[in-house]
Amino acid sequence: MPTLQEIQRPIAQEMKAFEAHFREAMRSRTALLDRVMHYIVKRKGKQMRPMFTLLSARMFGPVGESAYTAASLIELLHTATLVHDDVVDGSPLRRGFFSVNALWKNKIAVLVGDYLLSRGLLLAVDRGEFDLLRILSVAVRDMSEGELLQLERARDLNFREDV
Repeated sequence: MPTLQEIQRPIAQEMKAFEAHFREAMRSRTALLDRVMHYIVKRKGKQMRPMFTLLSARMFGPVGESAYTAASLIELLHTATLVHDDVVDGSPLRRGFFSVNALWKNKIAVLVGDYLLSRGLLLAVDRGEFDLLRILSVAVRDMSEGELLQLERARDLNFREDV
């Protein structure tokens, strides 16, 4: 059985490699977009999703490009949903800092969220990760339907648990 240190050392190295992949995926040719991306990266969360993705990949062998692509796609998608959620909710703060929509207004925030989503999808397409693309596309569809259902049912206190 591996020790905690034996597990932590490789994941720290893998997360460092993930960071490089993720930063590259967020790069754009637009100065405003680069400024917003820099702001988002500086205020990143715990990055549990990419960490779990890399740990899961490790169960099937050495962590390679496919795992970094998956981790980057998942983090890009997650970040896009946070930016969009802040617009939908009118949230002025995210993790104790001003949200993208509070600093750059809703129009820019929506476009930034769209950019993050498209970068993630293109990352998968460019690397031929079509199974990953299908899985994440289904997840995006389900999340969107769930959010819309939640908005639709917000005032109806008499809906069933399965709904």
